[in-house]
Amino acid sequence: MPTQLTIGQLAKDAGVHIETIRYYERRHILGPTSRLPSGYRLYNREAARRLRFIKNAQALGFTLHEIEELLNLRASSKARCGDVERRAETKLKHVEAKVRDLQSLAAALRRLIRLCRTGQPTEQCPLLTSLENEDKASGRSRQRGRVRAAIDQ
Repeated sequence: MPTQLTIGQLAKDAGVHIETIRYYERRHILGPTSRLPSGYRLYNREAARRLRFIKNAQALGFTLHEIEELLNLRASSKARCGDVERRAETKLKHVEAKVRDLQSLAAALRRLIRLCRTGQPTEQCPLLTSLENEDKASGRSRQRGRVRAAIDQ
């Protein structure tokens, strides 16, 4: 890899769009090392490493705000691995909660699908009826509770 990369080269190497890099620059989580007189941005290996860090952290479910915190911890001489571990444990709890929610949602959909009668007209479809009865302005967990209650009847 050359020591200096243009934004296009960096984007291609990382498998992201140029606009993604520009967005990260606006968020101040990535920046060019220098600029050519023509205005082209140049990035060094550290910027490429940082971009890989960002993409890998996103793949693990971290938000850009959380990634910024991790990057700040990485740069801090006072931060310890335990600080990173606590953030990762918090993220894991959120991921596990999402998995439980998705499993609940899948179970509710399975129950609704079982109620469907292939030959019935749509105005008699239990799945469509249960969706019509839901309050769309309410929270997701309340909606799931109502759907479950409708199914269990």
